[in-house]
Amino acid sequence: MRRHYEKTDLPLEQVRRYLESGPLVLVSSAWQGERDIMTMGWHTVMEFRPSLVGCVIARSNHTFELVRQSRACMLNVPTVDLIDEVVGIGTHSGSEGDKFERFGLSAEQQEGVEAPAIAECVASFGCRLHDDSLVDKYNFFIWEVVSARVAHSPRHPRTLHYTGDGEFMVAGKIVRRRTPGILAKEP
Repeated sequence: MRRHYEKTDLPLEQVRRYLESGPLVLVSSAWQGERDIMTMGWHTVMEFRPSLVGCVIARSNHTFELVRQSRACMLNVPTVDLIDEVVGIGTHSGSEGDKFERFGLSAEQQEGVEAPAIAECVASFGCRLHDDSLVDKYNFFIWEVVSARVAHSPRHPRTLHYTGDGEFMVAGKIVRRRTPGILAKEP
């Protein structure tokens, strides 16, 4: 049954709690012998072919200079069992030391980019910088995914979704509506 919702005003800085739908990712990077991991709560698929993903990496973030110089990163998808590592990575600066060591994560090479993948993540997407025309103005990077490795199972991993104020949602129930109209739009 359809429902009408009674609504109240929301502070504009909290809009993200309703619009951010993608899973948190751990962005790993490397440049001249230094490596880092940062937690990212917002990214957006921009194109299917080539596979383009956009994201903002703040200039004040330690990862910014590593990805700017290397022109590459790895987008790693953690599951709920890594929530403590995700929070720890997100609340500590890479300038304080190697986060792989600090949080007990395993770096592994993946074809396509120099940035290390995180073995404990359910998926890792190697990215090369596709377009940096918006970096100086908005810190907005457009990446081309050049390699993708995902776990065979689970088919629907329990990924983390940040809603703000230290609250996370975990991906859950799957709802299917496979119609010819929807399937025709899939690449």
